[in-house]
Amino acid sequence: MANDIYIHNGPLIIGAGLAGLSVALNAAPQPTLVLAPVELGAACSSAWAQGGIAAALSPQDSPEAHAHDTLIAGAGINDPAATYALTGMGPDVVRRLNAIGAPFDHHADGSFVLNREAAHGLARVARVGGDLAGKKILEAVVAAAKAAPHIDIWEGAVATGLIKSDAQTVIGAVVERGGRTSEVFAPVVVLASGGSGGLFAVTTNPANLRGEGMAMAALAGAEIADPEFVQFHPTAINVGADPAPLATEALRGEGATLITTDGYRFAFDDHPDGELAPRDIVARAVHRANTTLGGAFLDCREALGEHFPQEFPTVFASCLAAGIDPRTASIPVAPAAHYHMGGIRTDIDGQTSLTNLFAVGECASTGVHGANRLASNSLLEAAAFGERVGRKAAEVAARGAFAPDTQGALRPLPAPRLTPEALYTLRAAMQAHAGVIRDATGLTTLLETLTGLEAAFKGALPLVAARLIAQCALQRRESRGSHYRQDYPKTATEGQRTFVRLTEGGLTQRQTQKEVA
Repeated sequence: MANDIYIHNGPLIIGAGLAGLSVALNAAPQPTLVLAPVELGAACSSAWAQGGIAAALSPQDSPEAHAHDTLIAGAGINDPAATYALTGMGPDVVRRLNAIGAPFDHHADGSFVLNREAAHGLARVARVGGDLAGKKILEAVVAAAKAAPHIDIWEGAVATGLIKSDAQTVIGAVVERGGRTSEVFAPVVVLASGGSGGLFAVTTNPANLRGEGMAMAALAGAEIADPEFVQFHPTAINVGADPAPLATEALRGEGATLITTDGYRFAFDDHPDGELAPRDIVARAVHRANTTLGGAFLDCREALGEHFPQEFPTVFASCLAAGIDPRTASIPVAPAAHYHMGGIRTDIDGQTSLTNLFAVGECASTGVHGANRLASNSLLEAAAFGERVGRKAAEVAARGAFAPDTQGALRPLPAPRLTPEALYTLRAAMQAHAGVIRDATGLTTLLETLTGLEAAFKGALPLVAARLIAQCALQRRESRGSHYRQDYPKTATEGQRTFVRLTEGGLTQRQTQKEVA
């Protein structure tokens, strides 16, 4: 049976988190169609972000200082222009979110309550209800999107592949909704599909986010940047839940400490900033404590004590659900896949290497995060670059009437779905061999596992995404930021980004990294 044909004369946005909805709001007055795979505000990483949104909002701070900290955390491969663009937009972006109803915490004088998080030189993370930032910010943006007359939202709509008019030009997407498959044609397509945490057995992200947007773009021929860089949050609550509940970094900003069972503060063994060192360093310290020191725990008893339920209600509820009272007991923690710095290569306006295809948010790689995202820059990137991409998408969509050749369009091959057993095998292999500590033996084993899965599920989007991560992790023979190779523990003198495309022969790399013994 032929697929339904739907022609939309405006931006088509795949994804409905903070990034996607920010694009939609800023694409006005162009008619904008948003595909939301689930109910708005549910099962997206934006809603689960706890810490807050980073911006230079205090008199002591500046966008330049924020950029400096971002560049340091990124370990030498950030794109400086993207970084300064992001931090320069930061204060006004937060104020605009506040103006549309995001209920940021304020002091009596009206100034923002700001937390300090790891690798920030001072307090600059605007918070909402302690640890409710993502949820409350997204609620305000969802309300604005629902009220916007130019935005149409399809809930329960999942894109499975991109449609092109020629090798270079994207003109739509194949969409599954309500048991039917449609071909949605549009003059501009924006991927805002989130990250890849669900590829790993232990993640703080919604488990349905498995890098599908990156995979769709790669299969369409788009260039992918830095896929090997996956950030592992140091303090997921280690109680065997899937996804793992998050214990926000803001807890450590408030003075919580990382200890072993006998109270030893092990994080200072790895960095003089201890618990407030960059995330990659703290994640490796927590991993080491769990594997060699008998366990890692987050001790909030002295720093927060009886104030815990009011200050951090989300974390408190997660702890109680696991039978832990953090006012009187330390919280067992472990690193978990949390954020993908790599993704579809874009400029700061979201333009990818393919005509009329844009990407924004976690599925995109602007270079702003480098090898290691600075805490709470993710919500800022989603909102700030969402504004830029929305304006650019509207500009492109307004250039003329859209009349696609639906008969001659180049359609993607159907993407098979992994069985639960295959998905379990994939996630376990990614966790074991592409996690906090990597080496050639493990990554080679992982690639062999992927080859076996591909024999039965060729073209499955999670397998495409996993191969991009694994192959580029094997090729980067150094340790940098979130990518740590125990067989190549040193960092190359000159930092270089990874740029690859999928070809029939495998991955074609535009730039190579220097090997360090």
